[in-house]
Amino acid sequence: MPYNEKIPVVYILAASHSGSTLLSMLLNAHQDVCSVGELKATNLGSAEQYLCSCREKITRCPFWSEISRDMAKKGYSFDITDAGTDFRTNASAYVLKMLKPLHRGPFLEKIRDVALELSPAWRKQLPAIQQRNISLMSTVLARTGKKIIADSSKIGLRLKYLLRNPALDVRIIWLVRDGRGVALTYMDPAQFADARDSNLRAGGTGGDRQTERLSMKQAANEWKRSLEEEEAIIKTVDQTRWIQIRYEELCTQTESVLTRVFTFLGVDPKKAETNYRKAEHHIVGNGMRLDSQSEIKLDERWKTALRQEHLQTFNSIAGQMNKKLGYL
Repeated sequence: MPYNEKIPVVYILAASHSGSTLLSMLLNAHQDVCSVGELKATNLGSAEQYLCSCREKITRCPFWSEISRDMAKKGYSFDITDAGTDFRTNASAYVLKMLKPLHRGPFLEKIRDVALELSPAWRKQLPAIQQRNISLMSTVLARTGKKIIADSSKIGLRLKYLLRNPALDVRIIWLVRDGRGVALTYMDPAQFADARDSNLRAGGTGGDRQTERLSMKQAANEWKRSLEEEEAIIKTVDQTRWIQIRYEELCTQTESVLTRVFTFLGVDPKKAETNYRKAEHHIVGNGMRLDSQSEIKLDERWKTALRQEHLQTFNSIAGQMNKKLGYL
């Protein structure tokens, strides 16, 4: 790709466990769109045990080995298990503190920007990480031969900085899901937000993910705060640059939703493949990428798994936000 051309990026903005991995795989199955999942590439766990979606250990995956070699030719020492593309990479305690809050409104973001500018390390670090992201994105596009790269990192603060990168042409898919379903995944991520095979959970290492479990009160607050962040950053983006889709419709009306998405991205919807498991995938992220089943099924287990007291707690904290999104 010529250096005077912007890199086309589609960013999946969503709360965790809202269907972003499924959407990533469906995008990657299109002839003109590639996705390797979360380009911030954090929380991969044990590098020696983590599985790529091709089922190879990530450290032995031929695709990621090739990406590392391609990045080396550009002067970067690169390993997907230590990608260095997260904006918190090697940050000082002060910078980490400034980056900890989720994206806020324009006034508070301006305060954050001013506070970060006080750090000489951040002023040096930010352009370096921006350039590293550019190099990784262009390398993946060159290796796959596709036109658009999708980043399913989800969080709004990362999107803020990608939107400021002059080398990137960023469009946004805002993916939403009924908050009650998302809250259930926070309460028991192994059972409700990971691979069907328990041996493949937690990145391929197995385990019950007990330490990640939240109470319904915590889960409802986390989901609500994530949606507030998403709303805050969407308000800063021209309405022609983003599209909102629902997880439930993605599962039940897959072809029509994908037609809408690919039309928005400016690629031919006829080049889509709903049998997404047929495509070659090297995605990092949610454990469902390791499942072998290609049938897309709507997961609404929250309707039977959540007790009445859970629903009452959720509604008291996040019910208004859920209704705002159209979930009754």
